[in-house]
Amino acid sequence: MTGSRWRGAVGVALLLAGLEVLGRASGGTLPPAGEVLARAATLALEPGYLSHLAGTLLTWAGGTLLATAIAIPAGLLLGSLPGVERASRAVLEFLRPMPGVALFPLVGMMLGSGGATRVVVVTYVALWPVLFNAVYGLRDVEPVAVDTLRAFGFGRAAVLVRVSLPSAAPFIATGVRLAAGIALIATIAGEIFMGTGQGIGVHVAQSTFVPDATAEVLAVTVWAALLGLLANTLLVRGERRLFFWAHR
Repeated sequence: MTGSRWRGAVGVALLLAGLEVLGRASGGTLPPAGEVLARAATLALEPGYLSHLAGTLLTWAGGTLLATAIAIPAGLLLGSLPGVERASRAVLEFLRPMPGVALFPLVGMMLGSGGATRVVVVTYVALWPVLFNAVYGLRDVEPVAVDTLRAFGFGRAAVLVRVSLPSAAPFIATGVRLAAGIALIATIAGEIFMGTGQGIGVHVAQSTFVPDATAEVLAVTVWAALLGLLANTLLVRGERRLFFWAHR
């Protein structure tokens, strides 16, 4: 294990020890870390919870993939055509700050309380990091490389494929990684807000009525953190492997 991993492990151990002490000193208000971790482990053995976990993964993956499929072409269009980008800037800046949670009631009235509503809202929330990273990535393309290809008679499409897209790809990959984290937050928030169907957020909403609700909710929070950590780790490794020249 490398030095950075050792330091990370020590930091996690110290955090868990502190939470254990805090929980035991709280007089039952906050469960100790050991109790929360034990409950998180037992959740993995419950078929009902695994169904909720699968529901969250489907919504999360569906929203993130759909957002990526929409945002990358849109970002390339806006980044390649400055006139289009300037014309749409006001609309984009108006829509981007809109909180995704606020859209659940509106989309729910149109699509119902099923999984489609969650996927639509998650897609909307995850769209922006990918879109703007694609635009900023195209702006960062080396002008000399673009001018060189144009001097050899290459058209706009050829320049985009041969120079602009490869140069912007690391920016887009970072946007996808950021979008995955935001999408997970939106997924669980939507499940808690709607409280129906399958999802670990639904499990949280239903757990507020059980006797040991705090430990249950924190155990699910541990699962959410693990999902986010796993996704980020896989995306970072994939990004470094595919775009190794950008991480030297």
